[in-house]
Amino acid sequence: MYHKALKKKDFGVFLPVANGGWIISKTSPPLDDLWFQNRQAAIIADEIGLDFVMSMGKWRGFGGETNHWGSSLESATMMAGIAEATKNVKIWATVHPLLQNPAVTAKIITTLDHISGGRAGLNIVAGAYREEFSQMGAWDESLNHDDRYVLTEEWTAIIKRLWSEESVTHDGRFFHMDDCQSNPKPVSKPRPTLICAGQSDRGFQFSVREADACFIGGRTPEERRDNSRRAKALAEKLEKPIKTYAMCTVIHGETDAAAEKMVQHYAEGKDMGAILSMLKSWGVPAERLSTIADSQGAIMTQTAVGSPATCAAQIEEFVEFAELDGLMLIFPDYAEGLTMLGSEILPGLRAHFA
Repeated sequence: MYHKALKKKDFGVFLPVANGGWIISKTSPPLDDLWFQNRQAAIIADEIGLDFVMSMGKWRGFGGETNHWGSSLESATMMAGIAEATKNVKIWATVHPLLQNPAVTAKIITTLDHISGGRAGLNIVAGAYREEFSQMGAWDESLNHDDRYVLTEEWTAIIKRLWSEESVTHDGRFFHMDDCQSNPKPVSKPRPTLICAGQSDRGFQFSVREADACFIGGRTPEERRDNSRRAKALAEKLEKPIKTYAMCTVIHGETDAAAEKMVQHYAEGKDMGAILSMLKSWGVPAERLSTIADSQGAIMTQTAVGSPATCAAQIEEFVEFAELDGLMLIFPDYAEGLTMLGSEILPGLRAHFA
């Protein structure tokens, strides 16, 4: 009924484009030397043979004592710099359809594709946190959740046409193109990679239909596995391929106990103000904020915690059980974590999933 995950797996890294990374804590590494740490992480990822690096788009932080994500670099321009600093790793930038005209985006990603020699990808984020966009006058109160996906579908269709056609004329609900031309075309064939992570039913349908890879979520291993299967089943109906990825934060120590102690240290320093702001931006009702914040913890994703050998085993189990095609990794300290990954975990993962 559905395609099993491919035996070969893609492993990449979610670059720390905003301060604090994916651990909301006063006791975790601050990750606030933004350009240096992103360039350094991407170069190490390239050198150890990871498949991709990706950066998110972030326009406003969550406050709190750490001002979490309050300082960030713009994704596409940062990735252009990283393209020059790397040789083989795929370069995936994030763009919000609510903010960028599709013809402008087509040109941005084409430029990134030329700089990187055909390694560019576009991560499409249709959803939005109201405060990020209202601060710049880009939030339309008349558009509901489904409307934003209608806009994103129209936006994506125009970009695909601009990458392949000499002229695009389009008269839609949200965008109007009149003999619109975009040259040169991308180096990538048939086009740059498209990635999306819509979690709602509407977003899920869009991701599988329009993208080459989609990030899936879930509160339990079973939910993640079911979402991966669901994506592959839909892709099979659409007669198209799809890869399913997930995110994982790797926290390693010399021993399992040392790694668990680090997790506890981050938990003790969790920035409750930033966590509450984050949950509010996700639409959590006010009456449930405190309860969910208490259970949320400082780490925002699935984890692999322990010695390098333990982390490797947990990563293998995570990927296999959820029937994933790849994993995007996160670290408290990217330089240290990626160096360890390259020497102690990645070779084994490559052999296991060969």
